[in-house]
Amino acid sequence: MAWIRQVRDEEATGSLASLFAAARARAGSVAGIVRLMSLDPAILDASMRLYMATTTSRASPLPRWFRELIASEVSAANDCFY
Repeated sequence: MAWIRQVRDEEATGSLASLFAAARARAGSVAGIVRLMSLDPAILDASMRLYMATTTSRASPLPRWFRELIASEVSAANDCFY
């Protein structure tokens, strides 16, 4: 298994601290997939914006529950615990 350094909550400052706070507000904690991008807050921010645009946007013709179901099924098919 590969080891990728991750920024701990108490080390997060600036935009990363804000991104971590948003993750906690959204999900109750900072998920591992979020922490994996913590060394580059710009990439983390772009990833979260893409996630939000594809799964939570009200502009989508599909209801949110269905988009999240699709994301869950894809994760399960890929043996991804996220």
